[in-house]
Order: sequence, then C-alpha cells, then structure tokens
Amino acid sequence: MTIKLYCFGESGNAYKAALTLELSELAWEPIFVDFFNGETRTPEFRELNPMGEVPVMIDGDITLSQSGVIQDYVSSKSGKLGGRSAAERREILRWQFWDNHKLSSPAGMTRFLVNFLPEDKRPQEAIAFTQGRLNTAYKTLESELTGRNWLVGDAITIADISCCSYLFYTEPFGFDRAEWPAIDAWLTRISETPGWKHPYDLMPGSPADRA
Repeated sequence: MTIKLYCFGESGNAYKAALTLELSELAWEPIFVDFFNGETRTPEFRELNPMGEVPVMIDGDITLSQSGVIQDYVSSKSGKLGGRSAAERREILRWQFWDNHKLSSPAGMTRFLVNFLPEDKRPQEAIAFTQGRLNTAYKTLESELTGRNWLVGDAITIADISCCSYLFYTEPFGFDRAEWPAIDAWLTRISETPGWKHPYDLMPGSPADRA
C-alpha cells in the first residue's frame, strides 16, 4: 500500500517527512496542499488534521501529523535512518526536539517573513530577533559537526534530516553556507546520499508556481 503524504514544496517541516520517506525506500506519494490559498484552514483539511498543518501522513488506517512523529514511524517501519541502539534513539530524539524549538521554528518563521510577505509588511525588528536566535542555533550545529560526519552515530539518521530541512532552501533568510564550513560539508554529505532530492523536486509546489 502506498503511503500518502499531504505536503507542499515550500514547507520545511513537510520536507523532513518527505525526505525520510524517500530515503527509507518505502512506497509513497505526495498530495499537494494549497497552503497559500488557505487549504489548511478549510473544514475539510481540519478533519484530516485538527492542528491545521502539514505534513500529514496516511498509511492505511494510520493517520499521523507532526514531522517528528512521521519520521519516527517511517524509520520504525522501514528499519532505516533510526540509529542502531537505544542510546542512539534517545540522541536522535534530543536533536529532533532541539531542531523543532531552536532551529526549524525560527527558520520557518524568518523565511516566511522575509520571502512570502509583501515588503512593506515585513516586521524588521522581529526578523532581526529571529535571525539572532538562528545564529545561535547555527553555532551549536557547527560546533557539533566539527570533526564528525553525522549528528548521531556513523550514518545519516532522521536527526540529520530533521535539522537540515530548512537549510537547503535557497530563499534568503539569514543563512549563508559559506560562513559555516562544518554545516556546509554536512549538507553536501546529505545531498550526496543516494535518493536525496531538493524539496522543490521532491514535493509539489514552489515559489515559481505562484510567480
């Protein structure tokens, strides 16, 4: 049975789930959600996910939302990307929780404010504040990746997929790979992993579609 993932290309959180599915080699298909025209606020979508967010995954009679939960499910089902011991599993969770709070949350907000709002409506003080928070997160990630290839263990895991998601987008939001050599090398390793795809190649929907 083919897993369905409700998603759209501009969503870094959906990308975490989509890339995990792709690298797990499970059969799956993306279902486009028209976020920018309000689909996630419709009663129909709220029946699918009362939180009104993507991603949402449906696998038979199982429906899951929240990217970390979906990643954990896919990793458990496929036996891939999940670490090799209970200790590594806990370390993966530690990085997923850190990412959701310290990296993806401000990255997603900043990227939206800088790129998807009209220029005259962009709150510059808020943008500067979240970029400061992001800079602290980049320092943490850079330090952790200096001298090692992956965040947990000796192979790519869902910890890496979670933390890398927003960093592959090219729209400006205050991240320059050239300023962070360890992060840059890590992103290159991820992009060289067999099966890797850019979010706009993996999921339907991109800024070019709305231009």
